[in-house]
Amino acid sequence: MEKNNEKYPEGHFLGMWMGIGIAIFTAIGLPLSIALKIPGLIGIGPAIGIAFGLSLGQSIESKYKKEGKIRPLTEDEKKKRKILVIAGISVFILGLLIFLLRLFL
Repeated sequence: MEKNNEKYPEGHFLGMWMGIGIAIFTAIGLPLSIALKIPGLIGIGPAIGIAFGLSLGQSIESKYKKEGKIRPLTEDEKKKRKILVIAGISVFILGLLIFLLRLFL
């Protein structure tokens, strides 16, 4: 199979560009917040990165979908994504509980 005829799973470019956007804008926001002594900029970097990644990833995804290079997820991929979402929510809840315990104890 040629590289040009490769089909990507649905959501591939969204996830990839969100990760790239978060990494880039966090890397910009963190030193900027330290230099300007404004701690709020630490949180703005990832937020801008998510917005940037979503917009760019969605545009690439729709372009590839029109070209027929996006395929639907297989059942195995759906199961893996579901497990990863549950794991992510679990880690978030655990982090929130640890934060609240440290805050109030």
